[in-house]
Amino acid sequence: MKAFGVPLLLLFFACGLYAQRTDALAEYRSGNYEEAVQICKQELKINPGNLESHVVICWSLLSLRRYEECRLYAIAGRTISRYDPRIIETLGEAYYFQGRNSEALQYFQEYINLAPQGSRIDIVYYYTGEIFIRLGQYRRADIALSTAVYYVPQNAEWWTRLAYARENAGEDAASLTAYERALSINTNLIDAQRGRSRIRSALAN
Repeated sequence: MKAFGVPLLLLFFACGLYAQRTDALAEYRSGNYEEAVQICKQELKINPGNLESHVVICWSLLSLRRYEECRLYAIAGRTISRYDPRIIETLGEAYYFQGRNSEALQYFQEYINLAPQGSRIDIVYYYTGEIFIRLGQYRRADIALSTAVYYVPQNAEWWTRLAYARENAGEDAASLTAYERALSINTNLIDAQRGRSRIRSALAN
């Protein structure tokens, strides 16, 4: 130990931090979200500037539906890395689930600009479409949800929401196409069945 002195101690310390981060990520991936949160909190006591701990704790808190806590950690993460797309996306989700539509849209748009091929681009477009539905902006919802199903074409629920947006925008034929696409993937979707029936009745009159 004397031969190496402080550098060796620093190496041990760094290895300990890396192990904590890895363990937190492993717990998150295993669905042990509370455990991941506790590991990250301990690490952040030692090193408040650890961006990876902020990322993993935000993901875990989202999974636990602790949206305000997630928002606060994400804001703290932005002081470390202003343009990290992972932090920006989690902020968008936190605001989305809190019903704070304008803030959610702001961060989702920022994510799209920063990471147009990012790993969460599909869900960001989906949430954006849902916000536009909330706001009654159905044509904008159509655009966002069309992009979401472009990335995930086998998601029947997203096709149903796209159909619903088109239905409310008065695009009956396009809505029927989307409802039928949803039912071709999952024949048991009640919302898609009802939507298709509504549109067929409207087109028949």
